[in-house]
Amino acid sequence: MELTEVPAARREVVVTHPDGLHARPAALFVRAAAASGAKVWIAKKGGEPTDAKSILGVLSLDVRTGDVAELTAEGDGAEAALDALAGLLAAADNG
Repeated sequence: MELTEVPAARREVVVTHPDGLHARPAALFVRAAAASGAKVWIAKKGGEPTDAKSILGVLSLDVRTGDVAELTAEGDGAEAALDALAGLLAAADNG
């Protein structure tokens, strides 16, 4: 049997929330990532990815308004998870 790589879904999103991805917006993002059922990672463009389900990991990225976030997901519902998470990051005010 030949092993194949699982294709990963990817998105790049400009963060437009006035507070960036800090405190409450980060908590909403982490909860949505956890509820998705997919394996999800987030990185500041060009940086190291972190588990999108980890509040400490997400906060440590220091994502601010205008930064580009790179989202990656694998597993069932990966595309839908990224659609929802990208929507949270791109919302003018998500919380």
